[in-house]
Amino acid sequence: MNHFSYSRVGPGDDRPRLPEPRPVEPGEWPKLEAALAVVNRDVTATLPGQDALVLMVDTRPSLPPGGVDRGQVHVAMPDGRWQGNQVNAWDPEEGDPLEPDDEATVLTVVADAAQETLVELLWQVWPVCGEHKLGMHARPAGTADDWYPGATDAAGPPVWWCRGRRDGEGHDVAPVGELAATLPGKQRRALRRELRRSERGRDDRP
Repeated sequence: MNHFSYSRVGPGDDRPRLPEPRPVEPGEWPKLEAALAVVNRDVTATLPGQDALVLMVDTRPSLPPGGVDRGQVHVAMPDGRWQGNQVNAWDPEEGDPLEPDDEATVLTVVADAAQETLVELLWQVWPVCGEHKLGMHARPAGTADDWYPGATDAAGPPVWWCRGRRDGEGHDVAPVGELAATLPGKQRRALRRELRRSERGRDDRP
């Protein structure tokens, strides 16, 4: 779901108007913001011309009984569109934190959400394994091919994982945030030049 799917309220329609989603304020969701900064390194490295993804807060119209509702946070395109589940899922009745309290979990959740938004809204596979030309998925490092989300025997940092060809085994490609290191030399050099230009542009701002 994204905020463009809300129904419009027309003249004479007394249904309550849903609050508009808004960008996350700096420091509002520090763990999610830090994780997205890591994932955006991969976006910059592999999608030339694509601006960084952002976090959007979709504030629900009412609070849960006895709870504190800070809204549902989504990984979105720069124009505010998103696709997929929120990244701050929590259950106040179970005593869950507002943000996941494990860095690896946060990074994996944000990477998954970024992938879904990019794939669905750009209509292309992302990220892609340079060796096998297949889409990759975020999962703990060093897991076997039969690993599944929720397995308790995996504690490695999140990596982008490729399943390989049908007659081969899956393999870890790179830690999430480090896809630039997997690019061919010419692309890596072009990326470094572009990043230096961007940094100089930020330094020149008043």
